[in-house]
Amino acid sequence: MSDDQQIREKLAKIKALFDGATSHGERQAAQAAIDRLQQRIDGIPAPVADPPVEFRFSLTNPWSMRLFLALARSKGLRPYRHPRMRRTSVCLMIGRTAVNTGLWPEYLEMNKVLTEYLGELADHIIADCINPDRSDAEVVAGLPGPMTGGEMEG
Repeated sequence: MSDDQQIREKLAKIKALFDGATSHGERQAAQAAIDRLQQRIDGIPAPVADPPVEFRFSLTNPWSMRLFLALARSKGLRPYRHPRMRRTSVCLMIGRTAVNTGLWPEYLEMNKVLTEYLGELADHIIADCINPDRSDAEVVAGLPGPMTGGEMEG
């Protein structure tokens, strides 16, 4: 089987993958692979390698951090922190293209699903165990007076 035929078969498989992709990240990764193979078929030299550089990611909650670390490790990456970095930050040595077309879009899709699920779970537990009223605080007329009991932050 010729190299050209092998590339065409790979291209067909990737197109099938792209057509069956369910997330934006999967579609982007499949499209990037299709473009690379099409360039090889057309005789265009492959682009220069995507050299790894240090990326620093700041994630706002522990669930997002756990998801990001698991996803990075599933791709063979080694997350790390420098001394004195906050626990909400993590670094990776990875190529820019790999971040922009693979890791980050995939993480965003997964994090969106995880956040929605955890929010629904929290609402359900709060409603069942504490109070079923899910309405926001009411808005009252007038300006707030001086705080006598102090202010609280969560």
